[in-house]
Amino acid sequence: MSDTGQHPAHQNNPAQQNVAADRRPQRVRHELRFRLLEVRHVEELTPHMVRVSLGGDELEGFYSPGFDDHVKVFFPAPGEVDPPRPELGDKGPIFPDDGPRPAMRDFTPRYDAGAGVLVLDFALHDSGPASDWARQASPGRKLVIGGPRGSFIVPVGFDWHLLIGDETALPAIARRLAELPAGARAVVLAQVDGPADELAFETQADAAVHWVHRGGAQAGMDTLIAALDSLSFPAGDYHAWIACESSTAKLLRQKLIADHGANPKWVRASGYWRQGAAGTHDSFDE
Repeated sequence: MSDTGQHPAHQNNPAQQNVAADRRPQRVRHELRFRLLEVRHVEELTPHMVRVSLGGDELEGFYSPGFDDHVKVFFPAPGEVDPPRPELGDKGPIFPDDGPRPAMRDFTPRYDAGAGVLVLDFALHDSGPASDWARQASPGRKLVIGGPRGSFIVPVGFDWHLLIGDETALPAIARRLAELPAGARAVVLAQVDGPADELAFETQADAAVHWVHRGGAQAGMDTLIAALDSLSFPAGDYHAWIACESSTAKLLRQKLIADHGANPKWVRASGYWRQGAAGTHDSFDE
């Protein structure tokens, strides 16, 4: 018996080693840049989601290889036309001393290099700097973004992919489905307020999309948990990606591992927001 903790058959099996390598995620770091962009187009996707397309010369060189990458968006203060551009300091962005520090939120970018357009989808809430700005967005308005600072690239070499999230996760889910190749298999569990908030995803993958309606519940933990428990899981090894309210994301990750045979190394769970807090982003990976 080997003293390395691995079974000798696994050590000497090139096929198993190749599969493990194909499923190993990759972290990539990027040079952090701040860009001043201009709104090109605004589209209402659903009653609670607005798509804003941004452009400008400063988009040149933008790079985002991970489907759940995020850029930091710096929102101008009320009445401010030209938002301040920060400088990069040792501990993050530094803003001018003579003005208010802008509110900052994370968003999933979708970049079309050919068209020179960066797309951000805004999940609208009752109030908040991001929702308030998106409701008033119009062509010609300015916005500063930073990043992405890094990417977490999840391989496609799994038997299937599980994607779970609420409205805040829909941009990343849409991007993942659009980037999965033909022949890949995906199962999506997406929570929205009601039928009017459902989106049509474009994908070449074999994707089964299950919509969960919150029905007025604020965080909606119970509806997502119940939907997960009733979900039919395909056979084979899968990678699970979760993004929603923080405590819900943590519980969903635990249930996948405890009740649905998920490999902890193949579960990526994030709290894109936290009940009662603003501007949070939690990670629950190993």
